[in-house]
Amino acid sequence: MTSPKLTSAAELRTAGRHPALPFRVFLVDGRELSMLRLLRVLPEKRIVGEAQLDGCRVLAKLFIGTRGERHWRQECAGLAALAEAGVATPPLVAAVAMAGGGYALMTAFLDRAEDLAECWARVTGRAPGDGEALAVLAPALSLLGRLHAAGLVQEDLHLGNFLRHDGSVFLVDGDGVRVLTHGQAVPRARACANLAVLLAQLPPVWDRQMAALLPAYIAGSGTSPPDLPALAEQVARVRAWRLGDFLAKSIRDCTLFAVERSATRFSAVVRAQAEPLASLLAAPDCAIDAGSRLKDGGTTTVARVVAAGRVLLIKRYNLKDLRHAFGRLWRPSRAWHSWREAHRLRFLGIATPEPLALIEERVGPLRRRAWLISEFCAGPSLLSHLAADREPPEDEATAILALFESMCRQRISHGDLKATNLLWDAGQVMVIDLDAVVQHRSAAAHARAWRRDRARLLRNWPAGSLLHRWLDQHLPAA
Repeated sequence: MTSPKLTSAAELRTAGRHPALPFRVFLVDGRELSMLRLLRVLPEKRIVGEAQLDGCRVLAKLFIGTRGERHWRQECAGLAALAEAGVATPPLVAAVAMAGGGYALMTAFLDRAEDLAECWARVTGRAPGDGEALAVLAPALSLLGRLHAAGLVQEDLHLGNFLRHDGSVFLVDGDGVRVLTHGQAVPRARACANLAVLLAQLPPVWDRQMAALLPAYIAGSGTSPPDLPALAEQVARVRAWRLGDFLAKSIRDCTLFAVERSATRFSAVVRAQAEPLASLLAAPDCAIDAGSRLKDGGTTTVARVVAAGRVLLIKRYNLKDLRHAFGRLWRPSRAWHSWREAHRLRFLGIATPEPLALIEERVGPLRRRAWLISEFCAGPSLLSHLAADREPPEDEATAILALFESMCRQRISHGDLKATNLLWDAGQVMVIDLDAVVQHRSAAAHARAWRRDRARLLRNWPAGSLLHRWLDQHLPAA
């Protein structure tokens, strides 16, 4: 069998996101580490994966960046602090410099371990307070409580840093662990802020379930309950920051998105879809011509296409004439706006087809045509699905009210709330056509926009009809 290629930190830095596997690195203590499978790559900074050391499987973190030593030392110190505090974390196997530069840290490999983010993804669609969903969150909250009781916080707090293995939950990523108080509990205000970071990552509909979530945290921390209003305020503040950070990532090259810019073109695609959609991204008009056109108007062309075994929707934003073209030159395209608003809605737990890619034609900084590629939703519109002469069925009624309560709670207006822009699919109402969606800064601005949205929605059905009266009685007040 051919031995894996021997490499160095410098070569791994130049390999970008896709270092060739398998590979070996020398450690300064004379041993060799063989990397077998990649789990996470931060280009020019860090590589994490399943590896082999002295014939044993390990989880290896290779710190290859210019600040690698600092992060390596923080990781070592964080794991030591967790072990000293009795907080479950995979045992440290070795922490040693790599020959020729860089640093390596190896912990025991937990075979068939599952992070709680994966567990949560299976239950996230359940009703807030659902027992199975609470069972996923409770171990993380309890472990976080134990962390705070020991005087520690985790500054990179997310469900992916909790691993479930053989009935136990482990906390990983020592790089984010900080010792605030030796032998004493973290001050309540600081603990509340750290707890809010985790709770802010749940869908906003879970905000009303904080009282149900706190017992697990209290059991771990051994303290009295946090002040709920203060915690809710912290959660809102953290979520707003996370939303802004996520939207910024959606238009720059990062772990989640692949972005390319040139003098003639800008493109952003969900990184996991970049390879399957490569041919479509290279020639979106060819895909439209080969697909089934649903609309072919002056300002937009919409087509249903099949790519990489998936049914997708491509929406091209056209330029009607020279005047229209000049008017759009300096402004972000409607595709750009829809791309960001679709990600905003999904981040906030509001159903809309998944946005997969954005393309803009450019001449330097000037914009021309643009394309938006998203999932195709085959569900019927509410205009065709609901009968004007009767109230909506129970499932549809619940979903309609939940949608508009969520949008109003987040101060989001649609701007063109025709019933054809609301689709019934898999037990939920999907919002489409996001060109005019706005999240308002003030309650007053949202109230004005909601009055217009509400009136437009009601105009879809005759004023005297049973459905019109039901909606008028049950929708959030104007």
